[in-house]
Order: sequence, then C-alpha cells, then structure tokens
Amino acid sequence: MAASSSPSPSLGPLLALVEADMAAVNRLIVERMHSPVALIPQLAAHLVAAGGKRLRPLLTLASAALCGYQGTRHQGLAACVEFIHTATLLHDDVVDESLLRRGQDSANALFGNKASVLVGDFLFSRAFELMVADGDLRVLAILSRASAVIAEGEVLQLQIQNDLSTTEAAYLEVITSKTAVLFEAAAQVGAIVAGRPEPEVQAVARYGMALGTAFQLVDDALDYSAAQETLGKTVGDDFREGKVTLPVILAYARGDDAERTFWRRTIEDLEQTDDDLGTAQGLLRQHGALADTIAAADRMRAQAEVALAPFADGPVKAALIEAVAFAVARGY
Repeated sequence: MAASSSPSPSLGPLLALVEADMAAVNRLIVERMHSPVALIPQLAAHLVAAGGKRLRPLLTLASAALCGYQGTRHQGLAACVEFIHTATLLHDDVVDESLLRRGQDSANALFGNKASVLVGDFLFSRAFELMVADGDLRVLAILSRASAVIAEGEVLQLQIQNDLSTTEAAYLEVITSKTAVLFEAAAQVGAIVAGRPEPEVQAVARYGMALGTAFQLVDDALDYSAAQETLGKTVGDDFREGKVTLPVILAYARGDDAERTFWRRTIEDLEQTDDDLGTAQGLLRQHGALADTIAAADRMRAQAEVALAPFADGPVKAALIEAVAFAVARGY
C-alpha cells in the first residue's frame, strides 16, 4: 500500500458512533464478572485493567447500528462475545506459557495456570448465561458453534506446531477457526437482532470473517517485526514456541538448503540460540515473507469492503471500512 500523508486509519470513528452502547457493555462486563469467590473478580479485574481494543464486541454493536437496530439486545450479546474472547485468551496464555498480555504480566504469570484455566471456564459460563438470557435460538446456535470452532482451531494449531510441512491452506484453516470465526459471529448476531434479511446477515458475516483473518495475518507478521511495547506481548513468541505461521511458511519455501536447515533446527527441533530470532527476522525480510503476509491481509481488507456493498453509504459503513484498514495498517 502506497505511503500517504492522510491520517492513519483508526478505530476512533467507530468507537465514537457506539460510545454509549460500549459504556453499557463495559458496565455489564464488570457486573457479570462479580463472584463471591474473591479470586475470580480479582483476576477478572486484572484483565479489564489491561484494556484491549474490544474489537469483537465493538463489531456486534457496529453491525447492529449498520442494520438500524434501536434496542438493547446487542449490548448483552457484545458482552457475551467479549467473555468468549477473554476466556480463550486465558486458556491460550496457559497453553502457550505466555508471560505478557497487552504489555502487562499475563494472568497465568500472576495468578498461576490453574486459576487462569478455571476463571476462563467461569467466563465461558457467563457467556452462555448471556446467550440464554437473550432467548434467540439462532443467536445461541451461532455463538455456541463459534466457541466450539475456536477450540478446534486451537487444537489444530497444536497439531501443526513445529511442523514445517504445514501448507498455507492448513495455516489459513487454523487462523479462520481460532480467530476469524468469532469476528464473523460477532458481526452476524448484530444483524440478527436487527431483524435484517438473510443476505444482509451473510454480508456482515463475510465482513467479520475477512476482518478477523486480516487481523490475525497482521498479528503473525508483527510477531517478527513490531516493537514489543507496540505489540503488547513478547516479540518473537511465535518463533520461540515453534509456531508455523504464514511468514515462516513463505520463508521456508523460498529458502535454500542451509536456510531450511536453520528453520528445521529452530522451529521443528526448538534448538535456538540468542541470535536465532535476529537471523529469522533477516530471512523473513530477505524473502519478502513479512511483506507478502501483510499483502494477504490487505486482500482480506478489500474483501471486507466488498462485503459491505449491500449497505447504504453512511457514517457507520465508513467507520467499518476504516476499522479493517486500521487492522491492516498496524503492519506498516
């Protein structure tokens, strides 16, 4: 994407449009995190304090706004989406042995693995309470399916970890399942509560899927290219864990025999020295692997924009287009 003097895309316009709804969602999140078991709200408060973009619940609110919804059901469902996401983060950090989350100590680093897993289970339960309270079986089907697919994606990622024979198709299946499917569901339920016809529901679902895929592609590139304070987690975590992401798949395929030996030692055998991350970053740049990963994310941005074509132009549509541009621009 060509450099421009225009302001960088941001989530600001979208956040401004749903500010009151997001405040209600945040109040609901705090309320539903309450428990007489002291460790649960204590650990949950740590997560809330860590912040985050709240991109998934924001998508539910924005989708409902795009579809002209005037009620409050979308607020409970947005909180539900955030609980599902936060629960998966707690579990992921335990599996990945991550020490940082959003630039702060991860919950498992502070409270231990057992507490993190169990509070994650608690948040999943809260999510399902909110789904049931909404009372729409279609919404329940979409969000419960998304929860199951996320778990499948995480297991699939474990299966391909340290395996350099992983194809681009298998990698895309992982990120679609573990990340993009919740974006898809978050957008979809916003259109459903608005009572929109099926073509519009599917259009916002396609937007969510494309946004989520772009978001994860950029995350995987940033793991090798971002400053740690920008990324909000330890740069090089994917490399140290032997995760096979698109940048590695591309560099491995384009490398010579010596380079492939390096990747097998560091990714498959996890035999790494202090200098290996720098070597890996150099190989990724040399073979254009990071640039091509961002280019793949930008193609998803274009798909997301096309998905919104059925909707009339207006502030919400423009802000959604800018949101997916923001997701990709993080990679530059």
